[in-house]
Order: sequence, then C-alpha cells, then structure tokens
Amino acid sequence: MAISASATRLMRNIWPKTSRRLLRLSATSGGLLALLAGGVIGLAGAFVVDQPQPVAIAPPQTETLASFVPSLDNTPGFPSLKTGDFQLVNHLGEKRRSANPNGEYQLLFFGYARCKAICSAALPSMAEATDLLKAMGYDITPVLVTVDPERDTVEALRDAVPKMHTKMVGLTGTDDALSKAYEAFQITKTFVFEHPDEGAVYTHGSNIFLLSPEGDFRTLLPPITSPVRIAEIVAGYIREDSVSGS
Repeated sequence: MAISASATRLMRNIWPKTSRRLLRLSATSGGLLALLAGGVIGLAGAFVVDQPQPVAIAPPQTETLASFVPSLDNTPGFPSLKTGDFQLVNHLGEKRRSANPNGEYQLLFFGYARCKAICSAALPSMAEATDLLKAMGYDITPVLVTVDPERDTVEALRDAVPKMHTKMVGLTGTDDALSKAYEAFQITKTFVFEHPDEGAVYTHGSNIFLLSPEGDFRTLLPPITSPVRIAEIVAGYIREDSVSGS
C-alpha cells in the first residue's frame, strides 16, 4: 500500500532526514515489514553475550604414602646435626645408647614429664604415630630424653612414660652425659620460672628427630606435624632404607 503525498509532506516536517530515508525504503508494506524485522534482529543481536566455554578442571593432586620419596641424605636446609652416640639411662635403670637394642627406628624428643606446653602436643603425636605405623606393619620406638633430670629421675620416668605410650622409653643421666646429648642434637634449655603447682618451667628444643635403628639421624619433624603425616614420613624412610640397604 503506497503512502499518500500529504502524509509524506507531513513526515518531512516532523522526521529528520535519516528517518525520511528509511521511510522511503519502506514505502511498501513488504519493505516496512522488512525494516521492522531487521530492527528487531539488530536489537536482539546487541544483547547477545558470548557464553563462557566450560573449562576442564584437573582433579586435585592428593599426596599418598606411595608417592612420598624421601631423600636418603639429610634434608636440604636442615642444620648439620652431629647427633652421635649418647650414653644415658632408661626408665628401667638400664644403660641406653643412641642405637636401639631392639633394632627399631626411633622418634626422639627432648622434653620433660611435667611439661604442659609443647611436650603435651609432641609426645601424644609420637604415641599416635607409633600406633599408626604398627597398623602399617612398622614397629618403631618413641623416646623421651629429659631436660629436667632433677625431677625426671629413673623412678619418676618409670611411672610417667608408660602413661604416654607402652613402648615409650624415658632417658635421663648425669649432667655431663645429658649435656653431650643436647650438644649432639643442638638442644638448648632455659629455666623460665617456678610455677607454684608444677614447679620449674623450661623452654627447650621442640623438634622430633627420626633415628635409624643404629642411632643415625634421618630427619627432623616440627612438633605440630600431625600423627598421620609423621607416620607417612617415617614409613617412607623405613621403606627407602630397606631398598637401599642402609
């Protein structure tokens, strides 16, 4: 249907030039429909947003006991520990050197039986790790070397250490013998204050040492290491030492 001349004149007066050009292009009903359809499509296209493509996410890498491969040498960055063959006395009154008489790996900690601070975290972790390793087929011995020999006598340790774990070994000795053990593992102790109920309170070394059955230093573990992680690391060293024959 054609648009009348009077209607065209009216449009010239009220529409800008660009609009009039569009009108002439749409002078037929078919052209008008085409214009409207094109406008709708263009308007819809302005709002089309690229859809994000799915991203493949790799599954998290979980550390397993089988993937743990320790170095057979001292862990890089650790102090060069002399360790050495200390000669102390266990909680049964027997002489005890760094080599384990029962041929088991050892988790060694320097502390004292009445300690309510870091010892109360490290010693239970050692005890639990000992049980976890037993379930995995590995027998180890947890060892406590006292930094408080005045109170940690043979008799006192005999009463205290079995409460920590039935396999726990408590070690004490003369001041000279203990000093040599402290020096070998770079342990320092400092008297802090006298507690009205607990007695003397000390600060002291807090790392857990892994020793071979022969008493050789293998690695050290921070006292906050979980029992599960301690068990994984110890089992890794035992397995690797067995393969290498060390």
